Amino acid sequence: MLQKLFGFDPAKNTVRTEIVAGITTFLTMSYILAVNPNMFALCGMPAGSVFTATALAAIVGTLVMAFWAKLPFGLAPGMGLNAFFVFTVCLGMGHSWEFALTAILIEGFIFIILTLTNLREAIVNAIPVVIKNAIGAGIGLFIAFIGLQNSGIIVNNDATLVTLGDITQGSALLAIIGFIITSVLVARRIHGGLLIGILATTIIGIPMGITSYQGIVATPVSLEPIFMKFQWSEIFSLNMLVIVFTFLFIDMFDTIGTLVGVATKAGMMQPDGKIPRIKQAFMADAIATIAGACFGTSTTTTYVESASGVAQGGRTGLTAFVVAVCFGVALLFSPIFLAIPAAATGPVLILVGLFMMAPIKSIDFDHFFESIPAFICIVMMPLAYSISDGILLGMISYVIINLLSGKFKQITPMMYILAALFILKYIYF
Repeated sequence: MLQKLFGFDPAKNTVRTEIVAGITTFLTMSYILAVNPNMFALCGMPAGSVFTATALAAIVGTLVMAFWAKLPFGLAPGMGLNAFFVFTVCLGMGHSWEFALTAILIEGFIFIILTLTNLREAIVNAIPVVIKNAIGAGIGLFIAFIGLQNSGIIVNNDATLVTLGDITQGSALLAIIGFIITSVLVARRIHGGLLIGILATTIIGIPMGITSYQGIVATPVSLEPIFMKFQWSEIFSLNMLVIVFTFLFIDMFDTIGTLVGVATKAGMMQPDGKIPRIKQAFMADAIATIAGACFGTSTTTTYVESASGVAQGGRTGLTAFVVAVCFGVALLFSPIFLAIPAAATGPVLILVGLFMMAPIKSIDFDHFFESIPAFICIVMMPLAYSISDGILLGMISYVIINLLSGKFKQITPMMYILAALFILKYIYF
């Protein structure tokens, strides 16, 4: 039954490993349950309803990933996309949150069309192998940077952009303690080390005054204030076109980057460089985006934090199913899950960043036609704080450098088309 439902192979997979991997993935991405309500409250949406919508969107998307794609990836409303929703569309451009939800709904339907026509799959297959390896390494640096930032180890500095925070106290100190504990567990190959590290760090944070909770059980807040609240009056406006295109572009390449990077790390890539059941994975993303818009939240996408579960051995849809179950439990036990501080998940993200760096060994850095674009892809992800920008700039530089160097055979027609579209994106959007 497990094999039929989740692609589970008893000869290669164990139920215990998949469950631990699913819980680990959930804990590393559960911060979205705390971030989304606070962020969307800034544009007038009720925080409690957004919490419920966020969890439900994650459940729908991850269940589709589990049963249809049979891959170990979790989905939830994406970071970056939610910021674009709140700070650019609503607060910056002055549109209502209903307008923004309408744009996301349209984006979701466009994604289904692109997936059914195999265009998204064709884009993934057009990415050179060296860029695919670079994507994994770049995501590793990006994840590690997120972990350092969320923990307070790296903080903002107006003169240098970033600097080392106060690591002698508070969240940063707890994160360092958690990092040491988790590193030892991982180094000694303790099964479930990442999950144990999260739980141990959370407990240590109680006497430090960092871990706090407001009870155990809470009734889910109604979706009624935000459910199916769309604004159709401006769907043919230029602003709607630009916003839909931006959502579409960011989501598409964030998802592509995550799937390629995590699948490469997991050893799931086929000999021809393709990801198994990628079309179904894209459909999970599209369906979840439509569901999320109906529930009342931003674009739902595949989470790069899925790499933490993969690092624990998760390889099948059973891992994703466990993630979905955890989000369901979180609806009822939200005070407990929201009590896990960023300092407890930060160390795991830093270590997952290390795990994700493995594909860099496959890049020949003496072959500059490939290593320069790969380096641009790797370094731009954390510095631009965007997986999609890293991919786009890596692909543009790959085409331009090989074209001007006379390496025409290295460039496929699809790569020319993509590079041209990427350049136009930066010029006009």
